[in-house]
Amino acid sequence: MKLHEKYRQREACQKAAAAITAISKKPVTLMEVCGGHTMALHKSGIPAMLPETVHLVSGPGCPVCVTDKRFIDHLVALCRLDDIIITTFGDLIRVPGSTSSLEQEKAHGADVRIVYSPLEALTIAKENPKKRIVFPGIGFETTAPTTAAAVVEAKEQDLKNFFLLSSHKIMPPAMAALIDEGVKIDGYLCPGHVSVVTGTKIYYPIVENYRKGCVISGFEPLDILLSIYMLVKQVEANSPAVEIEYKRAVRPEGNTKAQEVLERVYETEDAWWRGLGVIPKSGLALRSEFSQFNVHTMIPVTVEETKEVSGCLCGEILKGLKSAKECPLFKKVCTPANPVGACMVSSEGACAAHYRYGS
Repeated sequence: MKLHEKYRQREACQKAAAAITAISKKPVTLMEVCGGHTMALHKSGIPAMLPETVHLVSGPGCPVCVTDKRFIDHLVALCRLDDIIITTFGDLIRVPGSTSSLEQEKAHGADVRIVYSPLEALTIAKENPKKRIVFPGIGFETTAPTTAAAVVEAKEQDLKNFFLLSSHKIMPPAMAALIDEGVKIDGYLCPGHVSVVTGTKIYYPIVENYRKGCVISGFEPLDILLSIYMLVKQVEANSPAVEIEYKRAVRPEGNTKAQEVLERVYETEDAWWRGLGVIPKSGLALRSEFSQFNVHTMIPVTVEETKEVSGCLCGEILKGLKSAKECPLFKKVCTPANPVGACMVSSEGACAAHYRYGS
């Protein structure tokens, strides 16, 4: 039996759901802060398996979704310069900015190329010495180390035409900001892939300062159900803690090599989050040692005024205050074929998950 099949067995999932029902007495609101969890739990029908006392809400865990529209507008402006090549992951290309997107700019002649690693952007830079190559860095502690490694490699190769527009973010400040804002959260399903890099220590302040439980979860149905069981057990015992359900991948100390490259390349800065505004010390900016790769200082460009779409509730959905089905644009104006907000674009977005599996 393949390892993942063990975590997809119907009988095991039913037993886990029954165990949750047996111990759950207090109403609890649990937030998953990973887009992978959002898609997995809806695909598996997990919300329908839980007792009425357990309420699940989606949080700001989809990297594409939380990337602020200002960032997309900045990329669009860069696209319109004659000597620029944008190298990007595919899930960013259709995210709408104020008046355009990377996909639309490409259709109008901009040189926009999909890559599967930032190291591919370095290859493109070497092959096109007369062009300036821009890589938009998005994502959390999971993807930020690979971007950092590319920056280090660019410095070692003395590349003069590779640049990073960083929108990398770290998760704990957003988790704390939601609680500070008054969003009802009794516990967090913590992101498995982020935790592979960071380990458990980043969640200790959430437990110590806010007394909210944190369980690091895998992505299979049984993983998520077991994690919910662990959180409900913490709430019932009034004993919040940081626990690892995803032990086959996550170690308490995390990936120390990845942590070292993050520390070497980045420093924290205040950052915009879609729906949450500016969160202090939640973004990752290049240190001065690597300033020659920083788009902000090396490629000045005029960016249009950012405009939000009337009726789009993407920001409220990312805070767990609204569900996709409460958005007046959902399935009417906003669809995967014609996304209005980022939450419908990404394969990990809450709106995309509800669109595909909500019924």
